[in-house]
Amino acid sequence: MATILALVEADATGLKRSSAEVLTVARTLAMALNEGPAAVLLTGLPEHIEQAGSYGITEGVIIEHELLQTYSMPAMAAALTQLVAVEQARFILAAATARGKELLPRLAAKLKAGYAPDCVELRLQDGSIQAVRPIYAGKVLATIRLRTTLQVFSLRPNVFTARPVELPAAVAVRVFRPELRAEDRSAVVHEVIRNEGKLDVLEADIIVSGGRGMRGAEHFWMIEELAQLLGGAVGASRAVVDAGWRPHSEQVGQTGKTVSPNLYIACGISGAIQHLAGMSSSKVIVAINKDAEAPIFRVADYGIVGDVFDVLPRLAVKLARFLGKPLPERFQREVQ
Repeated sequence: MATILALVEADATGLKRSSAEVLTVARTLAMALNEGPAAVLLTGLPEHIEQAGSYGITEGVIIEHELLQTYSMPAMAAALTQLVAVEQARFILAAATARGKELLPRLAAKLKAGYAPDCVELRLQDGSIQAVRPIYAGKVLATIRLRTTLQVFSLRPNVFTARPVELPAAVAVRVFRPELRAEDRSAVVHEVIRNEGKLDVLEADIIVSGGRGMRGAEHFWMIEELAQLLGGAVGASRAVVDAGWRPHSEQVGQTGKTVSPNLYIACGISGAIQHLAGMSSSKVIVAINKDAEAPIFRVADYGIVGDVFDVLPRLAVKLARFLGKPLPERFQREVQ
């Protein structure tokens, strides 16, 4: 049995990086508390759970039931409720991904457990966990101590560092078969539309985002090519997504995705409070805006006051030269 359950997700390439971060935190807490951690696979193939051994996890759990052949959040919450009881778990950790944000509140409510969402730090004090999380759109960091016996935490992706162990452990995988009823499967995911070949902003170290200052969807090639040059992902503000210029999967902000990359480049984004709430925890923020009074500059580490259509081509030239990479063709035509 494991008193720390780390809920993990996988895609076609294996465990998601955000899940690897959760496993690292689970291992660290287990060592400090002398508790047993286990990785619980939410989505992915059975062989993905074995990758947990790279992060020092020795136990893995696969939940099997015919009602879970197609992912159902209510059914998974019901299954996890039973698993937690069997394992007599004290702590549940998961990444604050779209799936984690949907699943954990329901799970905590069913278990009558305390819930601390979107944590940016977990620390031990007097044998209990203190969680640090942003509130008021990132203006304040609140330190929270849950009073319930069972405690649930979601971790903001890209804040914690995934640290593999030097000697990967062998994972003892066991299967848990819950007792589910048809009514537990009240909602089902019928189709998942993936942006093949595109890096998710939640998993990216570098994000290049565009706002209304890009003036239209036809100009977002600059954002795309700069992101490709840097090996990063494309992001967008809510105004851009609402206008139909970019898909919702790229939206960064309070009603989109909360990101914490090592580098965030905001191009033509004024910095509305809803957008700042989704990216202000980035390690380094670079803002490009022609309005010197734009709120984005208040959180930026580096600011460039200028028109993005003038700045981006010049920036691409400098970066290509620094990185030793060829300048994308469309940028070549812009600087000629």
